[in-house]
Amino acid sequence: MTATLAEPENAFLEDITETVASLARQWAKNCPKQIALREKDFGIWQEYTWEKTWDLILDAAHALLALNIQPGDRVSIQSEDRPEWVILDLAAVAVRGVTVGLYPTNPTTEVEYLLTDCGSAVHFAEDQEQVDRVLDIDQTLLPKLTHILYTEPRGVVSYDDGRLLYWEDFLEIGRTHRQDNNGAVEKRMSEAQGDDVMTLVYTSGTTGPPKGAMLTNDNVGFALTRLTGENGLRGKRKPTSDDLVLTYLPLCHVAERIFSTWHLVSCGLTLNFAESIDTVQLNLREIQPTIFFAVPRIWERMHASVLIKGNDATLFKRILLKIGLKLASIIGKEKVSNNGKHTIKSWVLNLIGYPIIFRSLLERIGLRRCWHAGSGAAPISSEILEFFMGIGVPVYELYGMTENSAVATTNRPGRLKLGTVGEPYEDIGFRIDEETGEIQTKHPGVFLGYWNKPERTAEAFTEDGWLRTGDVGEWVDGTHVRIVDRMKDIIITSGGKNISPSEIENSLKASIYVKEAMVIGDQRKFLSALIGIELETVGDWALRKNIPYTTYRDLSEKEEVIELIQSVVNETNEKFARVETIRKFQMIPKELDHEDGELTATQKIKRTAMTDMFSDLVESMYQ
Repeated sequence: MTATLAEPENAFLEDITETVASLARQWAKNCPKQIALREKDFGIWQEYTWEKTWDLILDAAHALLALNIQPGDRVSIQSEDRPEWVILDLAAVAVRGVTVGLYPTNPTTEVEYLLTDCGSAVHFAEDQEQVDRVLDIDQTLLPKLTHILYTEPRGVVSYDDGRLLYWEDFLEIGRTHRQDNNGAVEKRMSEAQGDDVMTLVYTSGTTGPPKGAMLTNDNVGFALTRLTGENGLRGKRKPTSDDLVLTYLPLCHVAERIFSTWHLVSCGLTLNFAESIDTVQLNLREIQPTIFFAVPRIWERMHASVLIKGNDATLFKRILLKIGLKLASIIGKEKVSNNGKHTIKSWVLNLIGYPIIFRSLLERIGLRRCWHAGSGAAPISSEILEFFMGIGVPVYELYGMTENSAVATTNRPGRLKLGTVGEPYEDIGFRIDEETGEIQTKHPGVFLGYWNKPERTAEAFTEDGWLRTGDVGEWVDGTHVRIVDRMKDIIITSGGKNISPSEIENSLKASIYVKEAMVIGDQRKFLSALIGIELETVGDWALRKNIPYTTYRDLSEKEEVIELIQSVVNETNEKFARVETIRKFQMIPKELDHEDGELTATQKIKRTAMTDMFSDLVESMYQ
């Protein structure tokens, strides 16, 4: 029999420091029967009330105490998004541990680096694949790792390693400890300090080994006041417990933590866990979330899927979609010209388009009820945002980074400027260096530093204590900020011209036929590009053109496909000055992959690795 919230566990309810764990406890106390989490199991959505969720968090927290987790000890998690991720995360915070998230796609070499760097004491590995990655590491390199938790027993139960512990057995240890030490977790929670490191969020590692950014309770607390407070996430209203969020991006990424876990505990909304990244579109249609965040790649795929499926429809539906897309284009342009608000013209056209095409289209892509959508973590093409605005999805581009708890700028309803990342949050330090153009921030959400890397921490700050973001920005109309590019990615041609490659790359990727694009030209006479096709859309196009192919490489090398991509390049070149046009391009002969070292875990291109790996292709364009 488990303890309830009315039992002695409440002896320390008045915590000195508010944490994400204490916020979760408050929701369990005030709204015990409200749904907090929902996951799909055997085709049925299973619900976790706040009462049940907090009960599991307490069991897990007591289990961590039983395993001798001390304040500051690291608890690492490598798993797809699932309730256990959130439960263990909040349990670790409750006992003043430090949560360390790993990407599910991190290969063994990266898992070894991350676990040895953070010195994990308890590690959660979802299934046999994740367990194998840890067991492949020499135990002498992980002297502090005493327990490896797993939740999918298939293939693991036969393993002989004393560190392995099944999740349900882990919770049972917690229940036993809870009966014998009732109130121990609450006591540990009451001792929390604002400067306690709450989590290590590792950077993507585009320019070297990932660095663990230390975010404290105070950092996260400040972020919550800005991201969900008066000047934070807003659309028609503010987030409430009636809102639904689909959780599908890796929870170790600060953006997903914000829109999922941090919004969960600050607003009391319901998290719905996607079955997998491959079922996101299906789960979106089932859940119809009211708040949705996506990285540009997701928005691009959703846009492409609308056009592909439209081509596969009946003649009548194709005509209807064509009319709808034309209306959406006009509406989108009208709203862009009016800071995201309807004009009389767009309002009238929307009255026509919504019942005929937009409502069913929004239902199909799963965003019919969405009143606030965000795009961040990378630049996105303005054409994509304009499309979604046209069909009725209010997508607001925002900007932040792990090191400042994602608190920097955001576009707001009625004050949106397409092509910008919005306005700085009120009451924060925000400036653009006059000499370098670098964006710099200073506020209570700025991180403590990089784990075990004092030199890199020192490099992250200016002499007067401002965080160097490494991003070049410029003011638009004196209020909004446009991101030019990463400082390290700016191309300087042999003629001395400074060029932002990301703008050109985003224009290329706005095409439904282009998945990856990398512009090259540093210290070169002209710009060139490596381009990777979108297999699904180009394959569909080839099928309609009766062009046979066998593999990705075979398709990308077809003369007709090269001509197709040339037309995309030509269209992009028309948007830029002559010095910024792409003179030559080569097709990337394979789909880029994280495990092959071409992409980071966040699907960003590793430019140096790409240049080395495809050096022959690069040099052939300059011979």
